[in-house]
Amino acid sequence: MFGIFMESLVIFKLYTGLKLLLVLSLISWVYLLFAEKERRNRLLFVYAPLLVIVLFLFPVSRWAFVAAGLDGETYYRILWTIPMGIITVYGFCRFFAGHRRIGTAVGAALIILCGRCVYRSGYISRAENLYHIPDTVIEICDRIEPENPDARVWAVMPAELIHFVRQYSSRINMPYGREMLVNQWSYYNAVYEAMEGNEIVDVEELLKATRAEYCQYIVLSPGRETVQDPLSCGLVLADEIDGYRIYEDPVTREVVESWQGYYEDEE
Repeated sequence: MFGIFMESLVIFKLYTGLKLLLVLSLISWVYLLFAEKERRNRLLFVYAPLLVIVLFLFPVSRWAFVAAGLDGETYYRILWTIPMGIITVYGFCRFFAGHRRIGTAVGAALIILCGRCVYRSGYISRAENLYHIPDTVIEICDRIEPENPDARVWAVMPAELIHFVRQYSSRINMPYGREMLVNQWSYYNAVYEAMEGNEIVDVEELLKATRAEYCQYIVLSPGRETVQDPLSCGLVLADEIDGYRIYEDPVTREVVESWQGYYEDEE
């Protein structure tokens, strides 16, 4: 049990980072512990976070979590229920209300100095449009989306684009999604293996997999090398956008168009 406790403690340290923003949350929590009198707010901002942390570190909790069939790798998500940001802001607002002159200046200075510009993170970039996804993705999707608003198209996208495509368009189907990017899930997909399994793409193997899934388009990343020339394998270069090459497969297109024509005749 002690080993489980230590593992949970390590998870807690990694989750919080033990950085200055955690200190601000702790300061706000202590202040609310003594200053907050309203019962509902005390339950939400004082007692509930403490209870969640205690249960999180309690070894039996993690044992029960795993015994219930849940993934132990996601145990840290329990900490998501702690509203650290809200506790910090609410605590400092209460402090402002009681000490308006010094409270505002000190609180604002601490929050600014203890924070960090979000754009320093490799996972965050400045928004290029209202969709908050790269302009390149929008241009690629607009290029391959069918004109018929009721129709759909199948396309193979590079791993770095699949998150964004799903956010932008529901009319572009992909043979795989983000589940293929998480190693511990151990999913298998023939198209993904042919597309991302090797540094150099074997176009012939990729076509075997994509035609089995009726993918009309294949999008290759800038500079992505191929064993064979895609054009010599029967693909057509439909467009190139910011280095991304969009290839259309005439074989699959003909099959899909024959389906569409059949259903239109039935109607």
